[in-house]
Amino acid sequence: MNNLKRIDPRRPFTITAEGLKRITLGMTGVAGSMEFAAHDSTGSAHREHAKPRRTTAAAQRVLLVAAHADRGALDDHARQTLAAAALIADTTTEVLLLVFGEFTGDAAALGADKLIELPMFDRRVFAPLDELNALAACVAAYAPAHIFLPDNATGDGDLGRRYAAAANASVATHVVEIDAAHVAAYIQTNTAFAVRALPEVILLAPNAVDPKLPFVGAGERVVWRFDGEPASPKSIVRDLGIEEIDAAQLALEEADFIVSAGNGVSDVPAFERLAATLGAAIGASRVAVDDGKFTRDKQIGATGKTVEASVYIAFGISGAVQHLQGIKDCRHVIAVNLDASAPIAKRANLTVIADAQETIAALNEAAEAARTARGTGAALLNSKAVAEGALA
Repeated sequence: MNNLKRIDPRRPFTITAEGLKRITLGMTGVAGSMEFAAHDSTGSAHREHAKPRRTTAAAQRVLLVAAHADRGALDDHARQTLAAAALIADTTTEVLLLVFGEFTGDAAALGADKLIELPMFDRRVFAPLDELNALAACVAAYAPAHIFLPDNATGDGDLGRRYAAAANASVATHVVEIDAAHVAAYIQTNTAFAVRALPEVILLAPNAVDPKLPFVGAGERVVWRFDGEPASPKSIVRDLGIEEIDAAQLALEEADFIVSAGNGVSDVPAFERLAATLGAAIGASRVAVDDGKFTRDKQIGATGKTVEASVYIAFGISGAVQHLQGIKDCRHVIAVNLDASAPIAKRANLTVIADAQETIAALNEAAEAARTARGTGAALLNSKAVAEGALA
């Protein structure tokens, strides 16, 4: 049986420690660049040897990576962008990570040599001019050769474009291919491919880089004080706040937290109550949709929706290959299933061996108990944050 990871053949390249790869066949290590995981004495787990430092030479130039943190961590796209800078950096180049917001992760493991944290910036607050001033001040202080940002719709892409316009800097957006000499992007509605030398500002598209590195950075935290003036209250940019909507009304492709039901879920109203309590969008397997338990727009898989949630909880889903294709880009997957050998258990970061229906009932009871104990309906479970903390 072929267990190699399927890669979109239309994607141009993925940059790895071995260089540009048109097709990455599920590799977990790079020969000659890292030590492969060794099987432990019990024969039931793998342990990875300590990775070497990328470089210990004195820095002669800097590559700056800027990104927003979410609940103290960088998302997959930001980690890919940081990996891109680390992979193309030579031995005399230092990778500096500038994080907007609080960061509690391991910067060294992600490839950064130095870390600057700006906890005064919250991702939930729209302050583009203040962030632009902070980025410009950091560039002035460290004079990086190139600036990398994730090209996303949650602040980083906007910040990169604002900086390039303000500094009159060369910029490449939606970059899908990169190495130490060039970047490339699709043009003309993806019918042509444009290539150029590395510009000053690089906005990287998702999944252009493998974030798994065969080395670590120095990970030094730098105390850098941003003394810039905040934007004027009369600024043309005004934050109107975040409009809360019912998670059930959110398109699955946009949902960051999804609970999904399979054939093992019989009490659909109880499942829907749990989703409402957790503030999660609702998904379903093809079997559950075919049985009439959910509408077709809730189906996740190769013949349904492909999702990229930070947390995906699968209740009573065995994990057919079509369903696994639909959740391949989810960050944390939690499976609740009686069958420990189900395919979903191999994909999951955490598997709970239990009856899905009983687990849903227990979670609903725990939520009700929490509300009663606190005496207010505001005491909803923040299962997403708990799940990410447990899996970090």
